[in-house]
Amino acid sequence: MSKQALPRREFLAGAGALGVAAKAFAAPPGKLAGRVIGANDRINVGLIGSGGRGTYVAREFAQVGQGEGNCQILAVCDVYQKRVTRNKEAHKCDGYLDYREIINRPDIDAVIVATPDHWHAKIALEAMDRGKDVYLEKPMCHTIEEAKQLVDTVRETKRVLQVGSQTTSGDQWHQARRVIGEGMLGKMLLSQGSYHRNSVEGEWNWDIDAEAGPDGKGDNYVDWKMWLGPASKRPWDADRFFRFRKYWDYSGGIATDLFYHVVAPMNICWGEAQFPHKVMAGGGIYAFHDREVPDTFHLIGEYSKGHSIVLSSSMANSQHIPGLIRGHGATLTMVEHGRFEGFAPHITLKAEVDRRGRFIVADLQEKFKGEKEIKIPVQETNTMKTHVGNFLSCMRTRQKPTLDVETGARAQVLISLAVQSYREGRVLYFDEEKWKAVAKPPRS
Repeated sequence: MSKQALPRREFLAGAGALGVAAKAFAAPPGKLAGRVIGANDRINVGLIGSGGRGTYVAREFAQVGQGEGNCQILAVCDVYQKRVTRNKEAHKCDGYLDYREIINRPDIDAVIVATPDHWHAKIALEAMDRGKDVYLEKPMCHTIEEAKQLVDTVRETKRVLQVGSQTTSGDQWHQARRVIGEGMLGKMLLSQGSYHRNSVEGEWNWDIDAEAGPDGKGDNYVDWKMWLGPASKRPWDADRFFRFRKYWDYSGGIATDLFYHVVAPMNICWGEAQFPHKVMAGGGIYAFHDREVPDTFHLIGEYSKGHSIVLSSSMANSQHIPGLIRGHGATLTMVEHGRFEGFAPHITLKAEVDRRGRFIVADLQEKFKGEKEIKIPVQETNTMKTHVGNFLSCMRTRQKPTLDVETGARAQVLISLAVQSYREGRVLYFDEEKWKAVAKPPRS
């Protein structure tokens, strides 16, 4: 569980028992500043992690590049040779089995990190040290300690890091941020959301290639030792490799795969990304007993500014609850259908009134202009293309992206604390000064 955070250099070195000779791929000493990218320069991108998600994200980058002529996929990497071959052919580029081949190339400006979660931080940290900007798939990382390492490194290296939860580029969250900032809710009390799915075989049971493995020949070869990386060493296990989200060593299950898409936009709505003060979680394996992580999961997070968040999810029931924020004076609904990655044509503000129809918070009557309910239109957009375009734009301007490392870390801390709370069966508090989970409230 939680450990004292290591100095970043020790952290990078400690994850290096990879089964390959590190010296063969050792980076030159010192940090690199990265290329200064002009308005008309093409951005060269490397893909690290070429599974289903990585393939999709790289394709989106390539399409943006073809449409605007401002980026291209220059190299791809995966520990599974078949994935390397497919993406190498798709992008007509170089392909590698070792990610260090990509981050040590001086002609690569940015990397997409789409590996299993337990590799996210290590690769992103090394890439930033080599002068690369990073598009880092959600969840941002695997632990609270890694989140701190990422925040510190972005500050130190001045690199651009966009967390790849594209739903945060939806207009509804930014409209919500505006109306909350205008005081339309009164005192904010409670945020709620969900992420539910249902399937016959259970979530994350993706197809297994029977011929793949460390003894596989040609395209069937998998560098299993490299894939395990900083995780516990164990014999080849195809289920762990192809279905990694079912196992604690590589994932936080529902919390890290799905709740990130809820917590990150909530932090945008609030107007100020915040660390939770107190977290508790529950659930269990109720339907699918082929995994370590729960198939049903819920959390409560409390914040020191006096509001809470409640999230629910099950992989065995698909009915969502509305995504909304309750205030003393009004309620703001961002997604009535509850699908945080789905489009909502408007957000709705509904005033809290008494039995006589009078505003509970009288001062809001003027803001609502006498109306009890206000619908604010939301602009429909391709959130994936918008999110990628924002990242590429920020690489040129050096501005903060939509889901920057600070906002991403605050979402990650809530999620990581919830995973730890569930696994340890206890309430946890967060010591913001030490970036550490503790059993008792830290002194203010």
